[in-house]
Amino acid sequence: MSTLLGGKNAIIYGGGGGIGGGVAGAFAREGARVFLVGRTRERLDAVAKDISSAGGSAEVAVVDALDERAVDEHVRDVVSKAGSVDVSFNLISRGDVQGTPLVDMTTDDLLRAVVTGLQSSFITARAAARRMIEQGSGVVLHLNSASGEGAMPGMGSTGPADAATEAFMRYLAAEVGPHGVRVCGIWTAGVAETLSDEQIAAVGGEGAPTAQTVEQMIAGMAALRRAPRLVDVAEVAAFLASDRAAGMTGTIANVTCGLVLR
Repeated sequence: MSTLLGGKNAIIYGGGGGIGGGVAGAFAREGARVFLVGRTRERLDAVAKDISSAGGSAEVAVVDALDERAVDEHVRDVVSKAGSVDVSFNLISRGDVQGTPLVDMTTDDLLRAVVTGLQSSFITARAAARRMIEQGSGVVLHLNSASGEGAMPGMGSTGPADAATEAFMRYLAAEVGPHGVRVCGIWTAGVAETLSDEQIAAVGGEGAPTAQTVEQMIAGMAALRRAPRLVDVAEVAAFLASDRAAGMTGTIANVTCGLVLR
């Protein structure tokens, strides 16, 4: 039985996180050799153990996605060991701040997510794209909340951060496309299994709603009347990374369950 990603090598930055772990599991089930990257070994090891227990292949590396030299060295190691890097997906957290009016926000709070998101996307995508150009193939993936496309009060630094990364990825797609390298993104928001009171408080600050409340709010506004689930995001990511999406680049797949209708 054929698999979507059989024979492909995929690097997932933030592979120990909720979405990163879910995507890694889906990639491994579809036949990819997965290289999990992050700053916390325990979380990476837990995801790798789950993948191995299910019969998949996963390796772990503790690397800061903001460290250019470390990222470049890791990509070289992957290519040396596996022969290629076919997929690169940056899913690290950015330090978004929401719930504070822009006129009351500090410069550091606004810029943190913008700089971290753009810098980590640039460093990881550049390292992978250089190898992919040599190979004549490969896929660079990115993910955000679609906030860069609209203007919703209270979204704080998230909108500018999303917009910055999307703009970079579109330009990258235009430059690497002639070399057979694709660049695609995913929009999603409030992925049900990854929501927690702690996570929401870290982004929204004092007075932030509970995870249950946020999920109910998203379900009430989304056209499908539910929040996106981890499997929704992971399956679309696997498709975009596969040769079945060979005609897609410089575009975004909308996995918001209709929270965003465009």
